[in-house]
Amino acid sequence: MMDNFLHSLQERHAAAAAAAYPCTEIVHSFCNRLINWMFPEHTGRVLPKDEIIAYMQQLQTDLTHLLEPIAQQLLQSPGVTAAEFMEMVPGIYDDLTKDAEAILAGDPAATCQYEIIRTYPGFYAVASYRIAHALHLLRIPLMPRIITEIAHTRTGVDIHPAATIAPYFCIDHGTGIVIGETTIIGMHVKLYQGVTLGALSVDKSMAQSKRHPTIEDHVVIYSGATILGGDTVIGHHSIIGGNVWMIKSVPPYSRIYYRPDGSMNIIENRNI
Repeated sequence: MMDNFLHSLQERHAAAAAAAYPCTEIVHSFCNRLINWMFPEHTGRVLPKDEIIAYMQQLQTDLTHLLEPIAQQLLQSPGVTAAEFMEMVPGIYDDLTKDAEAILAGDPAATCQYEIIRTYPGFYAVASYRIAHALHLLRIPLMPRIITEIAHTRTGVDIHPAATIAPYFCIDHGTGIVIGETTIIGMHVKLYQGVTLGALSVDKSMAQSKRHPTIEDHVVIYSGATILGGDTVIGHHSIIGGNVWMIKSVPPYSRIYYRPDGSMNIIENRNI
């Protein structure tokens, strides 16, 4: 029994060595250093002006080294892939700046962007997502998921790196939020804690289909709401109340909430 077990472990360790994915801690370090380079408020480490470019070059070199063990799985060489990623960083920075603006505008408790960047779990989760999403777009395997799962562990916010999220995205509190792989979220969307944007079915045969909802611009979804299904669209400027369970689309300017007796009230097309 023990001999078979040890032999099985030897084979598993050999297979893991052959896969040679980057170490989780090193991936985590790269992500955090990238966030800190863009937003020194993140850790409070401020770089002198003459070190900012050198730091960028080191980040690109570090990413190249991270990608070298999985070079055969990349569309291009590790060096080219790392350079393409760094070209995407200004866009990541722009989106995250808008996200911080949205959080500041949407949370009365927020005093300044410094506080948001340094302390808000929602900002950290979205920053990790935006970095992971860029890596995902470059078809880099596993690393995007490692980054978002580290953020999930730290913040309680679970965002799949393949989800599509427009800027001015505001997460308030955040704990327990789940955003599935094929979710599409428009601009100026605000989510409270415990929101699930999930799939109606977890059948493996649906892996390549759109399984998660679309949330259009200027939507607010309050805590505990569950919205499921790839065909479910929440129209722009809608408000979804707390603990609402939805599997059908609603038009723009809808208001959905539960009455005290437990029945659902749906007010549609009120352009106010």
